[in-house]
Amino acid sequence: MSLLATHDALLLDLDGTVWEGGRAIPGAVEAVNASPLPGVYITNNAMRAPSEVAEKLRAIGLDAAEDDVVTSAQAAIELAGESLEPGDAVYVIGTPSFKELASRAGYTVVDSADEKPKAVLQGLDPEVTWAQLSEAALAIRGGAAFFASNLDTTLPTERGLMVGNGSMVAALVSATGVTPTSAGKPLPAMLIAAARRLGSRRPLVVGDRLDTDIEGGNAAGMPTFQVLTGVSGHMALLEAPKEQRPTYVAESLAELTSPAASLTPGAQGGFTARVDDGDILLERGSGASTSVQALRTVLEVAWALPKPPALIRPMSDDAYRAVESWW
Repeated sequence: MSLLATHDALLLDLDGTVWEGGRAIPGAVEAVNASPLPGVYITNNAMRAPSEVAEKLRAIGLDAAEDDVVTSAQAAIELAGESLEPGDAVYVIGTPSFKELASRAGYTVVDSADEKPKAVLQGLDPEVTWAQLSEAALAIRGGAAFFASNLDTTLPTERGLMVGNGSMVAALVSATGVTPTSAGKPLPAMLIAAARRLGSRRPLVVGDRLDTDIEGGNAAGMPTFQVLTGVSGHMALLEAPKEQRPTYVAESLAELTSPAASLTPGAQGGFTARVDDGDILLERGSGASTSVQALRTVLEVAWALPKPPALIRPMSDDAYRAVESWW
């Protein structure tokens, strides 16, 4: 039975899961379009408005409307609203769309710490300057509450991992000594809100990053589906703490329709795994065995250990072939 038969909605990450830098990851569009389940796209990337994200999703072949997108910029504004009044001044580090969302929410977006903003909201902006960061630092030191859309240190693109919002936030933390309240994953609020929007009781959280997508889904009490097309790879999974361990592990979104049992960590592909003096020995396999089958086999054993294994030792030609791509 397909994994999708046990769920009623998909909560889909974007960067590293559906696309890289706006370019569709192979097989992702086809997998989402073939799914019978409704979906919401949930992104920690605050650079684009929901309407713009939906437009870009349609451009790669997905049927998406503005209401099908939840961004961390929206979540940050909602979070800040718990301590703001309509009309309050806010200083926003972010793209024009982030500032427009803040204005539409009823706040006054200001350009200077001299205007005494009640809050500083920071999202990723490729054009951010020293002067803008300095104004934010002055505002925070002047008493403004500090909110971040997300704390991802990197951003997956078609060229590789680039600087993420968390790395930019670190500059303000260093300058002010103030740690922001973050709105994005791994906090569960965005995922819970998205499931509620769909009326879903059995959502599946799909993502590529253990410390945001998977940890967030786990924190929300939802099953999680990890793909290996983005940030977190084989070794990160082997070393993952309990709160970041996914329910299911897949090479890509193309495996969404696979049976749940085949996606769950455990012996498969003819492989077996056992512990030997702190190492995990991966044995057997066959010519048809895959790298991800080897990974699931090893994960079941690794996650039962009190600490990550010292080494993964392939003990057959098929095992060696399977783990070659892990590093």
